[in-house]
Amino acid sequence: MRLRDLKLLKQRKDLETLPDGKLLINTVNAFSFTKVQVDSLFAESLTKCDVLLPDGWSVVWACRFLNVDDKPLERTAGWDLFEYEMDKLNRKGGKVMFMGSSEKVLSLIRGNVAKFYPNMSVETYSPPYKPEFSEEDNRAIIQAINQANPDLLWIGMTAPKQEKWIYSKWDKLNIHCHCGSIGAVFDFFAGTAKRAPKIWQDMYVEWLYRLLLEPSRMWRRYIIGNAKFIWLVLKEKFA
Repeated sequence: MRLRDLKLLKQRKDLETLPDGKLLINTVNAFSFTKVQVDSLFAESLTKCDVLLPDGWSVVWACRFLNVDDKPLERTAGWDLFEYEMDKLNRKGGKVMFMGSSEKVLSLIRGNVAKFYPNMSVETYSPPYKPEFSEEDNRAIIQAINQANPDLLWIGMTAPKQEKWIYSKWDKLNIHCHCGSIGAVFDFFAGTAKRAPKIWQDMYVEWLYRLLLEPSRMWRRYIIGNAKFIWLVLKEKFA
C-alpha cells in the first residue's frame, strides 16, 4: 500500500461536514502505515472505512513530500475526533458507548462522562483480554452494541485489532451513529495515561514524549517503526 492510496481528511474543521448516520472513522499514523504493509485486512479496513484521519504529523509531512492529491493540511488526531463528537452529542443529548479496555478504565470513563458531558448517558463493554475473540465473544459484543443502540460508539483496543474487528463486523452492527476506533484515547480520557503537553504537540514531538514515558514498551514502535516509515516514504517517492 502507498500513502497516495489513502483518502485522508484534509483538516479538522472538515469533521463538521461529516454526514449523520452509520459512519466508520479510523485513523492512520506512521506505525499503523508500516503494519498495513504486511496485514491485508488491516489495509482494507483503512482504505474502505468512511473517514480516515491523519493521526500524526509524520503522515501529513510525508503526503506533502510525495505531493499526493488532496493532501491533508493538518493533523487530526483521535483525540480531536473524540472531543468534537462528544461535544456535539452533549449539546443535543444522547447515548455514548465505549467498547474495549478494562473495567477499571471503563469505570473511570463513566465517571468522567457524567462530570464533563452531563447531557449524555453512557454504556460500556469490556471484552475478554485475548489476542483473538472466539465466535461466542464476537456474538456477545455485537449483541451488546446492538442492544445499547448508541448515538455514538467508540472502539478502544490496540491497533490493528480494533480496526480489523470493527471493519469485519460492520455489517452485523445495527447502529445509526458514528463509530471511531480511537485506542489510547480511552486511557487519556480515563486519566490512566497522560497525553503529551500542548507544547510537545505543537513541536510535533508527541511521539517522543510517549517514548520517554514508556521506553521499554514504545522503543520498537517509535525507533524501528519510524525508520520503516521513512524507508516506505522514500521508496514510494523514488520507485
